[in-house]
Amino acid sequence: MKILILNGSPRPDGNTVDMIKAYAEGAKEAGHSIQIVDVCRKNIRGCLACEYCHTKGNGKCIQQDDMKEVYPLLEEAEMIVLASPIYYHSFTGQLQCAINRIYALDKPKKLRKAALLLSSDSDLVYSGAIFEYQNSFLQYLHLEDCGIFAAHDEENKSEVLLTKLKEAGRKLISIQ
Repeated sequence: MKILILNGSPRPDGNTVDMIKAYAEGAKEAGHSIQIVDVCRKNIRGCLACEYCHTKGNGKCIQQDDMKEVYPLLEEAEMIVLASPIYYHSFTGQLQCAINRIYALDKPKKLRKAALLLSSDSDLVYSGAIFEYQNSFLQYLHLEDCGIFAAHDEENKSEVLLTKLKEAGRKLISIQ
């Protein structure tokens, strides 16, 4: 299965990256193909709501930024993993821009599964990101939920968490 991980962490060695590495390692061991896009290192602007993509653009965004590198990956992905630290009750701004720009594709044709990886210093801040994940990805895109994994404070970087994530990656089943 082709898995696209959108990394929304601005910290190259932060807790979210450790979670991604563990999940991806397990998924690779299970034979899945992993592509990680570090959206914070990309120039991805927010959606302009111009509707070009749904009119003259025929699914292509009018903006010529780094999202053009992500679109082909989204079109081939069978699973998407959203990974983000939570600073203020939702995804980082950089990840939110990339998520909003999926609008140009409307519903990526091969996408069937999704997972969510979240890290924070507090356990009371995940509701915004979880709400968006459940409504935009699971319900609207009709994706199968492969898990929500959240860690806070001392759980971040813990061996228990990383082992759990690696095992979750290993247990992913390819689309038939």
